This record gives sequence, structure tokens and C-alpha cells, in this order.
Amino acid sequence: MNKNIAIGVDIGGSHITSAAVDINTLEIISGTTHSVKVNNKAAKEDILENWSQALNKTIGHLSKATDINIGFAMPGPFHYKTGLAMFEGNDKYENLYNVSIPDELAKYLNANSVNMRFINDATAFGVGVSAMGKAKNYSKTIAVTLGTGFGSAFIKNGVPQVNADDVPEGGCLWDEPYKEGIGDDYFSTRWCIKRYYEITSKQVHGVKEIAEANDEYSRQVFTEFGENMAEFMIPFLQKYQPDLIILGGNVSLAHDFFLPILKQKIEEAGLKTGFEISKLMEDAAIIGSAKLFDAHFWEHVKHDLPNL
Repeated sequence: MNKNIAIGVDIGGSHITSAAVDINTLEIISGTTHSVKVNNKAAKEDILENWSQALNKTIGHLSKATDINIGFAMPGPFHYKTGLAMFEGNDKYENLYNVSIPDELAKYLNANSVNMRFINDATAFGVGVSAMGKAKNYSKTIAVTLGTGFGSAFIKNGVPQVNADDVPEGGCLWDEPYKEGIGDDYFSTRWCIKRYYEITSKQVHGVKEIAEANDEYSRQVFTEFGENMAEFMIPFLQKYQPDLIILGGNVSLAHDFFLPILKQKIEEAGLKTGFEISKLMEDAAIIGSAKLFDAHFWEHVKHDLPNL
């Protein structure tokens, strides 16, 4: 069963999900998806043990006679070429700092031989939606994940653009300057919570609560979010000229509130691009990370994996 099968893994801030993927069809194999909750503040050994719980269940569906190939959709900062975790100051997985995931995680896995490859989680989402979602019909796509952080990937004909002339350095937007900080400060759950508190003095735990309030204050938050995002992205859109922007992540579930103003501002700037909300969500990252074991795709991306 292992021929042209790879395991795709989505590492989230509070969970891990793994599944076996048929590399020929890029379909998740039924019954192989397993998720485990993870305390990202736990000790190194506890985190790796939790990760292995999900992985070993997925591995159990495969033959142990051959190599197990595992692709990881991993948040940064991370050395994607070597698999060295560099989590520091980003409020999650900090006890994995300077830990080699290939060396350490392998000790917990029920497999004789394991090959691991790594890709940024937002890039994996972009690769996944470009391969399987509505974006597969478009040549140039920007995939944006809006959640705990602000993730992005510039995709051209299914391949992430990292060093191209028409994309920002590293092919990411999260660290680009904006207002008094960077993009990640403004296009994430924490900005929405902070802004809602500034307006209402009410403390909420997530964007869902703000959307459910559906009052003048929540509408103000989402209007500002859409206006800011348009202002931030327009220079990059003018340079890259995407056919489609596809949104994912938990904040994208509130798209009814911010997408109209975002579209309006982008159209007023004279840009024509489509918008889609991805329904693949987690599956997209799993498919995108497993695709690292597609030989043709790997040849295109292996030299462009960022170090951080």
C-alpha cells in the first residue's frame, strides 16, 4: 500500500492531524486521519509523544516493510531544509527550540525507517488548495490564512513562489511592515480581539464571539479589518497580479463581515482578482505537505525552502 503514499501532517497551535495521502491522486485515504490535542507549552518529550500518537495511528494503516514518508505543514520560525525547530518568542512550542524534529521525533514512531520533509503551514495550505480546491483552475494564486497568525503563499501553476521578482522576499507577507508594526499584528485573531476591546471594553476569546455579537461595534472591527487588509495588500497585488485570492483559517469564517469592503477597496484600486473561501481548511495543509513526496514537485521546491 505504501507505493506513492505519503503521510501529510498539519501542526496546529493546539493539535496535530495526520493522514495518509495517495500522491498520484492527491486524495486523503479514508480512515487514516487522526487528530490529537497538544499543549504547546508542555515539555519537549510530552509534545513529541502527543505528535507521535496521531502519527502512529496513521502509520498503522501502512506497511512497515518499507520507508514511511512524512511531510509536515509546520509553523515558523523553523529551518525547513533541515527540520530544526526555532520556535522562540512566538508563544508556542518554545520547548522545542533548537530541537531536530527528524532526529528526535523518529524515536517515538512505530516505523523502521522514516523520511521527513517540511514546509511552512501557510505554504502547505496554498499548495493544497491549488492542487485540489477551486484554485486549481487558476494560474496565479495568493493563498491567505487568517487565524492565530497571518499566513500567505504566492502560488504559480501549483508551485510556491519564494524567490521570484514579483513576490516579497521569502514569498511571505506576515513580516512585511504595516502601520506601527507588521502584517501579522493586524491580520490575526489577536488584532480583532484587541480592537474589539478598545471599542467596547469587552474581553472576548475569539473572532466567532465578535461575529455573533453582530452589532455596530463588531461591524466597525470587521470594516477596519477589511480596509486595512486592502491597504496592506494592494501594492503586492499590483506587482503579482493574481487571478485569485483564496482565504482560509478561522477568521475567514467571518468573511461575510469583512470581505465586501476588502473587495470594494481592491476594485477601487483598479485591480481585478477573484476571491474564494476555502472549504478544505485542514485537509489542504495535509495534502500540501504530503505533496513534498511528489518527485516532480519536490524538484521545484527543494532549493527554495526558507531557513526560517
